[in-house]
Amino acid sequence: MQKHILKEIIVQQNKQKPNTRLIPRTDFDFISHLPQIVVLSGIRRCGKSTLLDQIRQINNQNDYYLNFDDERLLHFTVDDFQLLYESFVELYGVQNHFYFDQIQNIKNWENFVRRLYNEGNKIYITGSNANLLSKEPGTHLTGRHIQATLYPFSFVEYLAFKKIEYVSEDFFTTLGKAKLQSAFQNFLTEGGFPEYLETNNAEQLKSLYSSILYRDIVVRNKIVNDVALRELGFYLAGNVGKPISYSKLAAILNVKHGQTVKNYVSYFEDTYLVFQLSKFDYSLKKQVVNPKRIYFIDNAMSQNISFRFSEDRGRFLENTVFLELKRRRHELFYHKEQKECDFLITERGKVTEAIQVVTSLDNVKTREREVSGLLDAVKFHQLATGLILTEEEEGELVYDGVVLKVKPIWKWLLE
Repeated sequence: MQKHILKEIIVQQNKQKPNTRLIPRTDFDFISHLPQIVVLSGIRRCGKSTLLDQIRQINNQNDYYLNFDDERLLHFTVDDFQLLYESFVELYGVQNHFYFDQIQNIKNWENFVRRLYNEGNKIYITGSNANLLSKEPGTHLTGRHIQATLYPFSFVEYLAFKKIEYVSEDFFTTLGKAKLQSAFQNFLTEGGFPEYLETNNAEQLKSLYSSILYRDIVVRNKIVNDVALRELGFYLAGNVGKPISYSKLAAILNVKHGQTVKNYVSYFEDTYLVFQLSKFDYSLKKQVVNPKRIYFIDNAMSQNISFRFSEDRGRFLENTVFLELKRRRHELFYHKEQKECDFLITERGKVTEAIQVVTSLDNVKTREREVSGLLDAVKFHQLATGLILTEEEEGELVYDGVVLKVKPIWKWLLE
């Protein structure tokens, strides 16, 4: 690249006014004080750049910033990083804080970042690929970085965005509960993408999905059969919480090999559009071969790119709980032995909690099915209690001497 063009981009980007409405992101205060390279990853448009602005304001240091998601940097390569460094210094003098947005666009970026770190600089990086630090990049930065994943707004962040204030006493008053339950019903279908919450324009979500599909999956992975890929995305969005079979999907999509479908699903995972949940097994080999359940990054995006049915309310609830467990950085599995249970939380390979998600326990058959699944998980993993998350019900159930706590999802999300 030519230095004068690079300087022009730097100056223009740094003149852009920061977002004046910054919603505090839960549990991310710690990353502004870490000595290591901070790598912030997550799906596009979930707020990584805004969080980067927040960190810059907290640090309150003269710094260098560049967003690589700029078409003028299309031909920027690893060889241009030194030119970038020189441009920074010539424009702003010597600084030691670096902020790089969407750096995964540049192949072999990690070599330059490692050099900056070894020279005593502080570096913050964002990227939209789950494998940002896999293989070679991860090897180069081993022991030098901390990685954190950002998701669309949680319910707590959603309330802040909507300017809905609450206190703990609201959990126990009629008006307080009604306010929070109403907000939760909206959150369930509106999801947490900031721009969509601002505009309520479904085309914005569809456009974001298409951009990720073609830009981050088709182009990056050199996909030839993009028709099958589109149909797979449509299928995954419409089957949240359900197990998938690569071989069966291959037949549905008219693809020759199940391995191709497996690869395609992994590409969706890399962009944070979908997540695969494994069945818990003490045998790692069995974990790998057992069917995976699929969850989606956002309920609103899911419903806007696929057909929706009446049973989807339960799927949305389950997807909401899954995403919150991911935000809380839990290691997750599902349980299936005699019966099925939605989520198992593990620590160091040991199951510590079992959670079942259900719309309501009013229906006798539903209650029997969901309770028996949770009981099977609790007994199999020798747990003291289990947790049932519902839309509204609260209390305790006791079966065979086992206490099953029942809690509204909205309240659990705010704990």
